[in-house]
Amino acid sequence: MKIGILGSGSWGTALGQVLCDNGHDVLIYGNVRAQIDDINLRHKNTQFFADAPVTPLLHATDRLTDLASYGDLFVIAVPTQAVPSVMQLVLPYIRPDTVIVNASKGFERETNRRISDAVRSALGDTPYGGFASIIGPSHAEEVILRKLTSVCAVSLYEAVAKQVQTLFSNAYLRVYVSTDEIGAEYGVAIKNVIAIASGILEGQGYGDNAKAALITRGLCEMVRYGVYKGGRRETFFGLTGVGDLIVTCFSPHSRNYRAGLSVGRANSSAVLKENTHTVEGINSCKSVHEDAASNGIEMPIVDSVYRILFEDTEPSQMIREIMGRPLKAE
Repeated sequence: MKIGILGSGSWGTALGQVLCDNGHDVLIYGNVRAQIDDINLRHKNTQFFADAPVTPLLHATDRLTDLASYGDLFVIAVPTQAVPSVMQLVLPYIRPDTVIVNASKGFERETNRRISDAVRSALGDTPYGGFASIIGPSHAEEVILRKLTSVCAVSLYEAVAKQVQTLFSNAYLRVYVSTDEIGAEYGVAIKNVIAIASGILEGQGYGDNAKAALITRGLCEMVRYGVYKGGRRETFFGLTGVGDLIVTCFSPHSRNYRAGLSVGRANSSAVLKENTHTVEGINSCKSVHEDAASNGIEMPIVDSVYRILFEDTEPSQMIREIMGRPLKAE
């Protein structure tokens, strides 16, 4: 199969290598010339993976027209806010049998729509062969090294999910299927907010006890909100829920965790003004906080992170307040 990947960052490169390992002809499109040359000439993507080798079977281009012959399947692997504009670029190359796989997470900033809804909106009346998302606990830094990983192929249509499952699965990447698009997408969006909180706790000097409590209570908020939005309760206890929550809250590979860590150490969100990396949990926090507040859904951890990020509340004060909430049964 000839597969085009939109995005020459870490996740696009890692998934590209997976697909090459599975025998597919893969072309990455990106707009950063240094990354394109790194992949093609040195078989690396140094900006994200240091000296880790990338398969020489993977090729990259900065010419959009090169994607014209790679339309069997398109993988969207760009930051969430860039998805609508990137979809517009690729529309001319989508065929009626083209399968589209989303690898981004979060909400569209202007509308707060789930990313799958944003993709379908961008497609409009363009005929295509199916849509799915790759979601689950999967840091690109480990996938590029072919370390064991499990994720979900999530689609409203089981047949499409199974097709994507087959395309991506191999000896080191095990793919499950799910048709609960709502639950999976809200799970992976909210876990980024909890991961920011986890980094804040670490930066404030707290340990494993605090993180265990945070993850447990954060999962409660994830389930409460996700079920309200229409997700299935059991989804949040799988890879796209608690699985992704665990890895993101503990791993230094997580940008959300690292962002929270810097905020916690500085005891201020002002430090994020110097951040140059995409932190999806920031926008997700705002979207979930505002929606939950307007619908009367109790989410104290999300609300606390919101106050730190958007109301300049000091993390140390916020931690004291949340620990001082009225006592109750679990």
